Amino acid sequence: MSRAQRAVAAVVGSAVGDALGAPFEFGPEGVFSARFPEPGSGEMCGGGGWEPGEATDDTQMAVLVGESLLERGGLDLPDVFDRFRRWAAADPKDIGLQTEDVLTNGMPWDQAAAVHFQVNRRAAGNGALMRAATSAVHFAGAGQAATMDAARRIAALTHGDRAAWEGTAVFHELVRQALEGADPLDAVPEALALVHPGHRPRYATVLDADWHPGRATEFNGAVWPCLGSAVWALRTTGSFAEAVRAAIDLGGDTDTVAAVTGGLAGARYGLDAIPARWTEPLHVPLPGFGGRVLRTDDLTRLASRLVAAAN
Repeated sequence: MSRAQRAVAAVVGSAVGDALGAPFEFGPEGVFSARFPEPGSGEMCGGGGWEPGEATDDTQMAVLVGESLLERGGLDLPDVFDRFRRWAAADPKDIGLQTEDVLTNGMPWDQAAAVHFQVNRRAAGNGALMRAATSAVHFAGAGQAATMDAARRIAALTHGDRAAWEGTAVFHELVRQALEGADPLDAVPEALALVHPGHRPRYATVLDADWHPGRATEFNGAVWPCLGSAVWALRTTGSFAEAVRAAIDLGGDTDTVAAVTGGLAGARYGLDAIPARWTEPLHVPLPGFGGRVLRTDDLTRLASRLVAAAN
């Protein structure tokens, strides 16, 4: 399987997980498998304000990052922030409270998140991690240091807490390894060693092979239990579909945990492993951008171009 094929699967897989998990957000454990005890049709069910197959802010923001990388010929942080701000002003169905405050507080792109963090002292949500699939596949070819640096810089646009930067950097590195054909689980120890020392212990806990999401001390809307839950789902299952189902069954922030899981599992298993019954209804509205709605073919082209532009 080629790097490009794995990259497409990471982007599409993240979007699929997002759309599958959205109707179950903030629900209890086990709801997805209780409703769909056996794999089959109907799982892209919609609900909770979401159409069947409709992706949320997780994928919408990932698309905005990816399109900025392509149109600007690389990482243009002010441009990414402007796209985020334009999207936020268009009243998307879902936007994290912290992200919304950063994007609407009127501060410049390089101050908005830092000022928010200085005032609130809480900015370790998973809102930067959730959108990282497109940037992860684009920067993978640049190597370990470059991809982790890019992850931190993009995360810092909306999250002033370094914990969010570090989790996003680990995700970037695990995807990079998967695109090389390596098992992303085998890459965890090396990636963990590159986490900032002040944040390494909490990531060491949730990325440990013996950790289970039931041991989490924070809601999985926080970045480190979200990433830990996604890695756990990948570690304890044997296919893309099983991993995403396990992620959604954790309850809580189901769309984001499943999006992160889907990105990792897509890079690991490839596009053919993602059920067509999930990709066929998938669609990504882009509020603030002329009523555009992306489908699976559009995400495929986006991912392919992100890989090609990086070479």
